[in-house]
Amino acid sequence: MKMFRSFRQFRLSLPPHRGQSRRVIAFVLVGLTAEIAITSASLAQSSGGAPAKSNSEASTASMLPTVVARGATNGEQAAYDGVVEAVRQTVIAAQVPGAIVQLDVKAGDRVKAGQVLLRIDARAADQAAIASEAQVQAARASLDVAKADLARQQQLFQKNYISPAALERAQAQFKATEAQVNAQLAQAGAARTQTGFHVVRAPYAGVVSEVPVTLGDMAMPGRSLVTIYDPTALRVTAAVPQTALNGLPTGSAPAAKAELPGLPAAAQWPATVRTQVLPTVDASTHTSQVRLDLSGDLVGVTPGMFARVWIASKSAAAAARISVPASAIVRRSELTSLYVLSSSNQPLLRQVRLGRSEGDKVEVLSGLNDGERVVTEPQLAARVR
Repeated sequence: MKMFRSFRQFRLSLPPHRGQSRRVIAFVLVGLTAEIAITSASLAQSSGGAPAKSNSEASTASMLPTVVARGATNGEQAAYDGVVEAVRQTVIAAQVPGAIVQLDVKAGDRVKAGQVLLRIDARAADQAAIASEAQVQAARASLDVAKADLARQQQLFQKNYISPAALERAQAQFKATEAQVNAQLAQAGAARTQTGFHVVRAPYAGVVSEVPVTLGDMAMPGRSLVTIYDPTALRVTAAVPQTALNGLPTGSAPAAKAELPGLPAAAQWPATVRTQVLPTVDASTHTSQVRLDLSGDLVGVTPGMFARVWIASKSAAAAARISVPASAIVRRSELTSLYVLSSSNQPLLRQVRLGRSEGDKVEVLSGLNDGERVVTEPQLAARVR
């Protein structure tokens, strides 16, 4: 068989009358050459490059920091949804009509006891108070005249110049005038008190939670002007079924725990000082109100916040709860997940449903099994492909 040194030499050796055949054979040879090149590259890659990359990924995955998920029982406890309430919360309303001419507070301000919150137009009340004071002065002048007249009548009676009836009339006139003075004094005091109603003050130190009026609004008797509450006296109230209240003690010793999920992990479990169970049961829901008094002025806790009450109850199911470090949680938009190592030491992103947080631990309700390895550094796991 004759060997050719190049494709050009092979082409020139073909007969000249077979030009079409020479072009067909050329295309076939080019295709065979390309296919051999691709096959050789694939074999080289499968034999050398791919295993090296897999070994690198395997070694990197084995170096990821992980923890083993273990379930633990925290006793028989049940959670009930509740709300934060203020023990002292006051809605300050107007006692007199008038336009609001001064507004010194806004929602969120801290006020002291006796601090002026707002003022209502008191010009008419001031004029009425001045008129009452003038009437008091007139009544006192009449009383002085009646007193002097009574003294003269007594002297004349001692000398037998007047009859006893005349003396009695002078005494009655003096007493009537004295009564008028007392009545005018009472009216003047009422007018001064009425004037004080136009200045609204804080009944105790607290926080302004709502101001539904603005400068220039018309205040009417009974209309709400300012709402304040005492931040040092808060409690958590929850409706608990009557079957879960068996054996729940009340008093100064807290028999339940309060949880505030909306706060940071370090502040979600505030200390409670007293547990109170109201002595009535709702006939429609068969639940009773349980109140947990919180201690101190808690930062970030306001009335109306969502809360949970955890009560040790025999009816609660004791289930093993799996907790993982909070640093292992990955949050991407609405997806909550974590990285779990597979049997081949490959990090896999898995969606989970979280429960309550306690310290630096987060409870996993679903999506994770007991004994699985969880990557505590999700950023490192994301780099492994």
